[in-house]
Amino acid sequence: MTSVLTPELVLLAYQRGYFPMADPETGEIHFYSPNLRAIIPLEGVRISRSLRQTLRKGLYEIRINTAFEAVMRGCADRPQSWISEEIIAVYTELHAMGFAHSVEAWHGGELVGGLYGVALGGAFFGESMFTRMRDASKVAFVALVERLRQRGFVLLDAQYINPHTQRLGAVEIPRSEYLRRLWEALRLHCRFAD
Repeated sequence: MTSVLTPELVLLAYQRGYFPMADPETGEIHFYSPNLRAIIPLEGVRISRSLRQTLRKGLYEIRINTAFEAVMRGCADRPQSWISEEIIAVYTELHAMGFAHSVEAWHGGELVGGLYGVALGGAFFGESMFTRMRDASKVAFVALVERLRQRGFVLLDAQYINPHTQRLGAVEIPRSEYLRRLWEALRLHCRFAD
């Protein structure tokens, strides 16, 4: 637990295999490094038939880093969210520093879905996603994966496995294997945004 969360502390935690979450009830920040870590292999992403149809229709305009805080607030807009005001403030600073990024789905000039995370070396640490229209966050996720592949990233960290990330292709690996992959990814020099 920590009462003073800083961008530097968060970056150091990611480099060591930890990530922060706020307690939904108290707001206290805790750092986690689960024994089993969820990752999404960039070559193993699953795209359902219905999502393929949505992608072909081109319903959503994808933008990068144009509404970072709005994406975070969209992700936090649910009961019992671990995304506290302190988390939002620190990640907004990380965004200004060039480490935290958003992938956004827009429809008719409105933000209708997206995701955010942190890029370090060749690793992208996916934090959360939200949707206000059918498949909007999934379209943003597909755009994220394409971007990571194009730019040479090798690790997409999903932290914990859940039914949603499993449908996207997430698998669990032991912490020791995760740390090995993380170390390899951190040695790369990939750029998420120009």
